[in-house]
Amino acid sequence: MLIAVPKETWPGERRVALVPTTVKKLINAGFQVSLESGCGAAAGYPDASFEDAGASIVRERESLLRGADVVLRVRKPSLDDVGLLRSGVLHVSFLDPFNERNLVRKLAEQRVTAVSMEMIPRSTRAQKMDALSSQANLAGYVTVIQAAYHSPKILPMMMTPAGTIAPARVFVIGAGVAGLQAIATAKRLGARVEAFDTRPIVAEQVQSLGAKFVEIDLGDTGQTDQGYAKELTAEQLEKQKEGQKKVIAQSDVVITTAQVFGRPAPKIITQDMVRAMQPGSVVVDMAVESGGNVEGSQLDEVIDVGGVKIVGQGNLPSQVARNASDMYSSNLFNLIDEFWNAEEKRLELDPEDDIVRHCVITRDGAIVNETIKNL
Repeated sequence: MLIAVPKETWPGERRVALVPTTVKKLINAGFQVSLESGCGAAAGYPDASFEDAGASIVRERESLLRGADVVLRVRKPSLDDVGLLRSGVLHVSFLDPFNERNLVRKLAEQRVTAVSMEMIPRSTRAQKMDALSSQANLAGYVTVIQAAYHSPKILPMMMTPAGTIAPARVFVIGAGVAGLQAIATAKRLGARVEAFDTRPIVAEQVQSLGAKFVEIDLGDTGQTDQGYAKELTAEQLEKQKEGQKKVIAQSDVVITTAQVFGRPAPKIITQDMVRAMQPGSVVVDMAVESGGNVEGSQLDEVIDVGGVKIVGQGNLPSQVARNASDMYSSNLFNLIDEFWNAEEKRLELDPEDDIVRHCVITRDGAIVNETIKNL
């Protein structure tokens, strides 16, 4: 069975779906692996490193895709790429199926078995395949590094002969995987950290990292069965904004990570809140790709509002492409390994399996995922 890895074509994407160590594991498991020439270069993996692991390098993208039994990639494919796939091929990547309806229909028409990595359930068994979490972890780290780069202040307290420098105040909004990593990173760098999440249940996690949990009474909020924050009502959003105003105004750095799965990100920081911050302060909007948490943030731009920088860098995991590729590659291997029948040399994606039921979007010419089918 041939696994093909095409070069990513999404603008600015530096990650690669497989890394050499994973290639070696797959070959040992009984697969053949072919990669498009140059696909790992931006992540620090030249073609020679894949060849040393036992893979073949292909220069013709079309022949690579046409001959594949399994296609692994990071980003969603173009419609043209889908048109090159054989009936019955397994395609695994982030697909953004809530928003890419034409792509989903095309995958079904091409009779592709399409797995969307966003849809891997958050369960104990699926944890090792959870690419959303692995990539969000790195994204949380990157937000703090970006904030430190753009801030005119250092993050730690420093005692010098010229006087004592107070630690920077960092406020993290959203304490999911990314938010918790942002908190941990800011604390490691010596900042004074506060955090807020609509789910009071995460307060203990925030405090265990040495940060202060900001209490704002929003009424009943809770979380989904997958552990995501539930979408707030308009009234709750207003209460959140009011409760955060004072903390934001006193902060040197604000990092927003609030996202609602499958929907546009909520606007939780308004222009008047940004203007109330001291000049030199930095706001990093991690949710900018899904609409943004901060009014005025722009994708892949740094906006100056009265001396306050709003950083809207998209595709944050790609900023640390080497580690992001390593983790994503491991997620893919664990997914394949879970459903690989080594004796019969075939992948067995049982439609009744809980993981399969969640992440397989199309199969045998139809949209089979109930959530996406009912959109």
